[in-house]
Amino acid sequence: MNLDFSNPAVISVVCVVALVIVLAVVWVVTRQRNRMRTGELRARFGPEYDLALREYGSRSKAEAALMERVNRVSRMTIHPLTDAERERFLADWEAIQARFIDHPRGAVTDADELINSTLKARGYEGGAFDRRIADLSVHHAPLVEPYRRANTVTVRAGRNEATTEELRSAMLLYRALIEELLQANTPVVRRDVAA
Repeated sequence: MNLDFSNPAVISVVCVVALVIVLAVVWVVTRQRNRMRTGELRARFGPEYDLALREYGSRSKAEAALMERVNRVSRMTIHPLTDAERERFLADWEAIQARFIDHPRGAVTDADELINSTLKARGYEGGAFDRRIADLSVHHAPLVEPYRRANTVTVRAGRNEATTEELRSAMLLYRALIEELLQANTPVVRRDVAA
């Protein structure tokens, strides 16, 4: 078969075939990039990825929202605590744990405030709870669900609706959060939280 490349019809067919091939290659490459991005976001955000999918209703919208979190947090200066800050927060945590026995609701509220203060000292901007959770999820995705559960109890405690067992559970969750956020070489001293 001999193609006459001086014929405009042949040139048009060749151009269309080349365009189809280029578009197919672009489509395959884009799909692979999206799969890689999806895999990276799933690995980074864990259960938060699935929550975003439910919240936004589509993969592309959920992934765009998660990437916006990453971009927002990347503009912050997140840093470890100084030794002095770490010691102060550890001392504050010890005082809050000791207070739980006599004032469980107040201790849970203080624990929530200590988490907020620790986040701010680490360089997170703070703000409403949903914003703090979103920002925290970028570098500490496994902490998000425990933080949500603890905060839910704290809100209920503020309305005098939380049981002592729920308050104790919230304190245990806050303890795990503070341990992770302080990133101390020595663990936070654990006291049994009385029920």
